[in-house]
Amino acid sequence: MGKIKGAVVVNTERCKGCELCIVACPSKVLALSKQVNAKGYNFAYMANEDACVGCSACGYVCPDACISVYKVKVE
Repeated sequence: MGKIKGAVVVNTERCKGCELCIVACPSKVLALSKQVNAKGYNFAYMANEDACVGCSACGYVCPDACISVYKVKVE
């Protein structure tokens, strides 16, 4: 069996920086960016990409549904 690696894609323009995804992540993958989006919010991004296992906990708790989680098979 191959190893599974996760990838989180955040819609940065919809993200309001509520930090619920950051708290929900068991692998401590996400963080808030120092940059802001068009609405003036700091948005979430993958700060620790190698730690993501694709559990989708961040996507489940996002109130604005701006997080998509993908699983990639690594050989």
